Amino acid sequence: MRCAAVLSRGRKTVALVLAVWVVSGFAGLAAGAGAAPMSAQAFASYVAGKTLYYEIGKTPYGAEHYLPKHQVVWAFLGQPCQQGHWFPASDGRICFLYQGGGDTPDCWHFYREQDGLRAQFLGNGSKDASSALGGKGWVRANRDVEVRDSPKPLRCPRNATGV
Repeated sequence: MRCAAVLSRGRKTVALVLAVWVVSGFAGLAAGAGAAPMSAQAFASYVAGKTLYYEIGKTPYGAEHYLPKHQVVWAFLGQPCQQGHWFPASDGRICFLYQGGGDTPDCWHFYREQDGLRAQFLGNGSKDASSALGGKGWVRANRDVEVRDSPKPLRCPRNATGV
């Protein structure tokens, strides 16, 4: 009897520990999914002087180099580079405008992750988000994009950016 009582109590303890572990694991996932986007100040600190590669499903599709004073150089891989700048929108989005890209910004939310950033493209408000970002359909609105730091510099032909 004694062994059965200890075994029964042991099972309950193990079940309770497993239940707490599972619930806390799911709570952690939910917290990560519901985390607040980075502020403009946090984003500026993170990206200063870096080249970041944007990828979907571990496949890079573009890179951006972050210069002082919110200036950037962006390129879809294999395409000419574009100069631009980023700015914080009043609603917390981080938006980008590029030379030759019109006057409607492409806006994002950025989230700090263990291995870099996660970005969520929010569209640009003036055209179908599925055709935004160069009309290539790379990123649809509300789709998560992985953003990775890279020691590789962004290479641009001198005449493609004017720099």
